[in-house]
Amino acid sequence: MKYILLHGLGQTVSSWNAVREALDVKSGVLCPELSEWLSGTSGSYRDLYREMERFCGQFDEPLALCGLSLGGMLALNYAAEHEAQVKALVLIGTQPSVPKMLLKIQNTVFRIMPAAAFGSMGFDKKTVLSLSRSMENLDFRNDLGQIFCRTLVVCGEKDRANRRAAIELRRQIPAARLSVIPNAGHEVNTENPAGLGRILNRFFAAQADFQGKIEEKERTAG
Repeated sequence: MKYILLHGLGQTVSSWNAVREALDVKSGVLCPELSEWLSGTSGSYRDLYREMERFCGQFDEPLALCGLSLGGMLALNYAAEHEAQVKALVLIGTQPSVPKMLLKIQNTVFRIMPAAAFGSMGFDKKTVLSLSRSMENLDFRNDLGQIFCRTLVVCGEKDRANRRAAIELRRQIPAARLSVIPNAGHEVNTENPAGLGRILNRFFAAQADFQGKIEEKERTAG
């Protein structure tokens, strides 16, 4: 199984470093840099998702997707459209639909920020604005009931902005459960990587055991 960790907007692949150190799983863990996926494109969500499909499509084995915020939306989108390949899903601080008012406020802030301030975000200012505009109408709420893989919804205890969305995801995705991470806000992977690592270790171990039983049953039946 491949374990794919997808960072959020404003983060880079290094945002997962401490979580990776905490994981019991050491092989098959991949952390793509999302800014590289948008290189040479128009900078839209659709471009980003096409690269997500290309990246995941190269693997013949089952996938466990774990994404935060923007990365969570990509993971949710992919799981809904490729249910046969995705066997486990972790959604951290993820919205099933983009809150339009929040996005407008965010875009206003981005527009007045100096270009130099985007250096640490992985994306340049033009790409961030293009990506944000393209996400305005994203809405996966009608897809939630069709996601049948084991799903872990994660929310930092201080992340009030995404708490309601986390509860909705847990209720609407059939095999979902919710974990609240203490001492963390929205960016759980950097604010409490050890706590997130413990939760992921339990989830991934249970998934590996579950997957092993399925494969053994298929071998016996064959």
